[in-house]
This record gives sequence, structure tokens and C-alpha cells, in this order.
Amino acid sequence: MSFDPVSDDNERRRAIPLFDGGLATRGFALNAMCFSFNEKANREAFLADEDAYCAKFGLSAEQRDAVARRDVLAMLDAGGNVYYLAKLAGIFGLGVQDLGALQTGMSVDEFKAMLVRWADEIPVSARVKENV
Repeated sequence: MSFDPVSDDNERRRAIPLFDGGLATRGFALNAMCFSFNEKANREAFLADEDAYCAKFGLSAEQRDAVARRDVLAMLDAGGNVYYLAKLAGIFGLGVQDLGALQTGMSVDEFKAMLVRWADEIPVSARVKENV
């Protein structure tokens, strides 16, 4: 059986919530909090008093519970956008590839291997050429 990146990708997309207007609205407070982590002082404030920091942004009970449990998938379901959640995940010691692995139900090594397979499927003529 050959690797089919399109079929594999479509299967995974069905399992990941579509970040649409409704989810964006629902997740506004969580995403605003995560955006604040661009500033080191805010990351430190979160670590010093997580409850107070979450309250400052008005997280819903669902969002607060997901943050307390360090459950990134629940944060996505609660309206979190993966690009904003990456800042919060970094505080937890997770990287973007960790998030991708969580979203796809793979181990991090499996997720990295999938990315390499997908990259190998890109025709040479379509690849970005680096100026050396």
C-alpha cells in the first residue's frame, strides 16, 4: 500500500475541529490570553498565579478546566486556535510538533516521520529554492 498524503490528511482533518467563526468567538478569551504570552512578564505572571491570570481574561469554566488539566485537545474544542495555543503549550514544555502529534493521535516521532514523507512527495520543481 502506498502513502497517500491527501487521503491521510483528509482523515485527520475530520478529527480536528474546524476553526470557524463560532469557535473563534467562543475561544476569544483563551486566545487573547495565549497571545499575551508573547511578553515574558505575562508568562511569568501566569506561572506565579495561574488562577488569577486566567480570571483576568475571563476564561469560561470549560477553558479554565482544560488549561488546569494541560489538555491541549480540550483547549482546541473550547475555541483555542493552535497558533495561539502554541504560546501556552511552550509554557508547558510542548512544541508545535507536540501539538501536531496530539491533534493527529500520533506519537511525536510518528508525526515528524509523516511530515518528512509529505515533504518527500513535493515535486522538486515546486520546492522553494534557497539562495546560497
